[in-house]
Amino acid sequence: MDLLLDSFYAALLLVVSLNDEMMVIVGVTLKVSLSSTVIAALLGVPSGFIIAFADFPGKRMVITILNTLLALPTVIIGLFVYALISRRGLLGIFDLLYTQRAMIIGQVILVIPLVTALTLAAISRIDQRYRKTALTLGAGRVQTAWVVLREARFGIMAAVIAAFGRVISEVGISMMLGGNARGFTRTITTAMALEYDKGYFALAVALGMVLLALSFGMNLLFHFFQGRSRV
Repeated sequence: MDLLLDSFYAALLLVVSLNDEMMVIVGVTLKVSLSSTVIAALLGVPSGFIIAFADFPGKRMVITILNTLLALPTVIIGLFVYALISRRGLLGIFDLLYTQRAMIIGQVILVIPLVTALTLAAISRIDQRYRKTALTLGAGRVQTAWVVLREARFGIMAAVIAAFGRVISEVGISMMLGGNARGFTRTITTAMALEYDKGYFALAVALGMVLLALSFGMNLLFHFFQGRSRV
């Protein structure tokens, strides 16, 4: 019990004082996570929209595969990307392994299915009369798509926020593809694992506090936008 209380007190001091090492780790985490989320949103939102409105053979199978990928373990993605970007891999010439770019690639693969599936769900909840009314009034395809996207905007925002919450808390991809290099690829979760192994619980607990605060903030935004999408 004393160890827990001492670690918590020391961690609180690190957070309040904005410890330099802690802030570097948080900065790397936010940079990688935000980059991954933005890229995944740019790819996943249009994909979800297309799947929702396009009629094509195998659509139900595509949706089934998409939902299956939501449960894809991070270590599998890490192994797949590692095989691609390692020295002997197909993309080995680009020297991506153990860089932030490698982490971003892995995290984008992780959350694209999430963004796509939640965007698909958000658009599917929109009343078909919006689309029919827009077409009846002479709106073109682009204008109709814009009307539907505006109606589903809160659900789409919730999808992006959920994706950010997913990548900021993952550890497998960051560890396997980033290498946990200090000041470069060390994220909150990988640093926590390292500090735990070293027996230095203060920094691990401090990072845990920051991660919980970020996750709590993201969940608040997620529930806010999810609630607005149902209005």
